[in-house]
Amino acid sequence: MKILKVLPLLVLFSSCQARTDFFTSIGHMTDLLNTEKDLLTSLKDYIKAEELKLEQIKKWAEKFDSLSETATKDPEGFLGHPVNAFKLMKRLNTEWQDLENLVLKDMSDGFISNLTLQRQYFPNDEDQTGAARALIRLQDTYNLDTETISRGNLPGVNNKATLTAEDCFELGKISYTEADYYHTELWMEQALRQLDSGEVSSLDKVLVLDYLSYAVYQQGDLEKALMLTKRLLELDPEHQRGNGNLKYFEYIMTKEANKSSSSDSEAVQPKTKKGRPKDHLPERQKYEMLCRGEGVKMTPRRQKKLFCRYHDGNKSPVFILSPTKQEDEWDKPRIVRYHDIISDDEIEKVKQIAKPRLRRATVHDPVTGQLTTAQYRVSKSAWLSGYEDPVIARINQRIQELTGLDVSTAEELQVANYGVGGQYEPHFDFGRKDEPDAFKELGTGNRIATWLFYMSDVPAGGATVFPEVGAAVYPKKGTAVFWYNLFESGEGDYSTRHAACPVLVGSKWVSNKWIHERGQEFRRPCKLSELE
Repeated sequence: MKILKVLPLLVLFSSCQARTDFFTSIGHMTDLLNTEKDLLTSLKDYIKAEELKLEQIKKWAEKFDSLSETATKDPEGFLGHPVNAFKLMKRLNTEWQDLENLVLKDMSDGFISNLTLQRQYFPNDEDQTGAARALIRLQDTYNLDTETISRGNLPGVNNKATLTAEDCFELGKISYTEADYYHTELWMEQALRQLDSGEVSSLDKVLVLDYLSYAVYQQGDLEKALMLTKRLLELDPEHQRGNGNLKYFEYIMTKEANKSSSSDSEAVQPKTKKGRPKDHLPERQKYEMLCRGEGVKMTPRRQKKLFCRYHDGNKSPVFILSPTKQEDEWDKPRIVRYHDIISDDEIEKVKQIAKPRLRRATVHDPVTGQLTTAQYRVSKSAWLSGYEDPVIARINQRIQELTGLDVSTAEELQVANYGVGGQYEPHFDFGRKDEPDAFKELGTGNRIATWLFYMSDVPAGGATVFPEVGAAVYPKKGTAVFWYNLFESGEGDYSTRHAACPVLVGSKWVSNKWIHERGQEFRRPCKLSELE
């Protein structure tokens, strides 16, 4: 006997590819807010036009009502007056036709035209699904319960927003379509709690219980699945699937209790284990702990060896006259932060140039060596060349002076914006030995070092973390961090594996420069030992 598979109807998402991945960029979602504001203005204009039309119809009704009341008291006497007879003919032949035309007049043309025009810029099903995944990603990374998210009690928020029962149901349904029964259960339970608390909603409890009971069953909690199914049947005793599932749950629970044979025992094993689904990332736990500010391995003894200093940019004339502030963030690998290294005006100029070009960020495919998009990197980026604007050229020169490395062989300045749940899971910036063609097309060797500008403050989340060593570096507008990806021998430093934690609240703007090996032969001479 098998459980009835006539499961809750799913909303099938469009197979069309997401055109812009709105959820990855606050900048593009700001455009959506402006679009919505424009549509709201158009909607209000339509309402005014309809109200004006209705007022005109009311005046017609009042006029005809007055005439009709007078005429019907003494029809013959009324029509005996030749003017009244003429006006009756005129009303029925002309005026009622005019009224009909007024009633049939469509006042929505302007609004519908505007809506049709703007719809091409609307997010699609994949964008909505992506935003839902981002919310669930934040839930997991920052250990947030569904009640906290639903009530909008997030750290650093200025504009509190809450989720309705329908919103919670939608999150659960999206998880369900991906066979993620763990999150299905969490969000369906939240929807049910809000309905039970008296929230006014058109959402049917029976539908919620239908999804919830099956998600619970899939995780092996038969007793809870049975209890939820019984509650469903209390609300809808004729529910066909509920009645079928009730019999099946009772049957397999009896079977499990008897444990008549080992084969029977295997037959009642749940299809999935209770708990958050495992994924591809081996250091998931360490990574997320660091994102939450937990598990940092900098001991007080090591901390004492980190210093702040004024740096002359390798005796650069600019920085000899005006030294920059340099702070040690970590010892191994050595990560340094430069304070007040990019001005607000420069940041705005970089963002101004980058915004029209922002596209879903890509990664190097280790197999093909080509750039491709990936779910583990959720952001939007643009590439800026030094010849485009004096500000970009000046920034590139500043990086060269402070690092002492030749940036003529470096990649262009990459500007990235991390929006709702934006992240870049643990990765290496350099190409490993099993990726010999990672940067072959550039012809400039491996990525020797990384320079990262922070171009915004982030109210919550968004740290840069290094899971291998337990380091966490937090965004601070106007600063930059720098580290070497390769030892002086040219071997990769595997301790530099790092990640951009999901943005919990706010928008994170960064720009980075990946500096390559070519041109550094005399600036950073090779050592013979692999780990030097």
